Amino acid sequence: MPVHTLSAADTLRRLQDFHAIIDARSEDEHALDHLPGAVNWPTLNNVERATIGTLYKQVNAFEAKKRGAAIAARNIAGHIEKHALDKARDWKPLVYCWRGGNRSGALATILSAIGFQVSLVDGGYKAWRAAMVADLPTQAGRLHYRVICGPTGSGKTRLLQHLEQQGAQVLDLEALACHRSSVLGHIPGVAQPSQKRFDSLVWDRLRRFDDKRPVFVESESKKVGNLRVPDALIEAMRASPCIDLQLPDEERVALLMEDYDFFVKDPDFFCRRLEALTELRGKMTVGSWVTDVREGRTAEVVMDLLRRHYDPTYAASIRRNFVRYGEATPLFMPDRSSGAFETAARQLLQTGG
Repeated sequence: MPVHTLSAADTLRRLQDFHAIIDARSEDEHALDHLPGAVNWPTLNNVERATIGTLYKQVNAFEAKKRGAAIAARNIAGHIEKHALDKARDWKPLVYCWRGGNRSGALATILSAIGFQVSLVDGGYKAWRAAMVADLPTQAGRLHYRVICGPTGSGKTRLLQHLEQQGAQVLDLEALACHRSSVLGHIPGVAQPSQKRFDSLVWDRLRRFDDKRPVFVESESKKVGNLRVPDALIEAMRASPCIDLQLPDEERVALLMEDYDFFVKDPDFFCRRLEALTELRGKMTVGSWVTDVREGRTAEVVMDLLRRHYDPTYAASIRRNFVRYGEATPLFMPDRSSGAFETAARQLLQTGG
């Protein structure tokens, strides 16, 4: 059965047509980014790819191809034995590598020779990413958003979570970025994805949304940690209707102490992160915060951070960037309880956001 070649643009529209999407690149290439739902069957693993690349440069292409073909054949045999022996004749995999060349071509040829209905991405991941990036503005622009605004600690993420639990369409950019979107937003032990991976995750989320229903999203800045939100998406968000979430200050402090409990448990880590604010707030202020944290007055430091740093910064940014914030729908929360957020989410859905 011949291998069917699929353009990158067609691949975007037909991802759901395949029983499996197989990335024939190395483990590191796959980890950096991959097509949505792709599994990794390396034709050459990390070490093998480096070895063949060195041989290609230092000896010649012919010797590199011979050695590479021998390694690839063994690896492909292993993948088939491990993953494909239980597949029926009508199994339809989509295969790709970096540019749709030797690595995916070899795997696709063998799978096709078995009798599987194999498709190959023309131009590989490189072409697919270009098509995906070009499609991002279309996906971002076809949807209508409800932007959850509110100062730090007001519970925007919690509200999004309760909205999603009740069936709303939610785009949680901080969850996709593995970051809480502030100077202190780094999550210990959790690395952010690459920019390419973040772009792919955002695109994949957007394409699944129903354009007849609103998408709830938090009022993010252009960057979430080290990652940049796609321009078309941030522009669409900033032109959208807003919801102004408000929570009493004492409840905000308590919420932040819960959500950032790793700072409470590790005062030294909190102090190191506070030092990143020295340029903005000065050595004396930051030094005072550090002293208070080390002496157990973390809640007082959080309240001071809100009033002296986060609230003024957020107020200026939200009014400057979100053009419809002045007409935002107010949403006052009595407390940070799960019941209060559940009620708020239900009211938003009943009124259409």
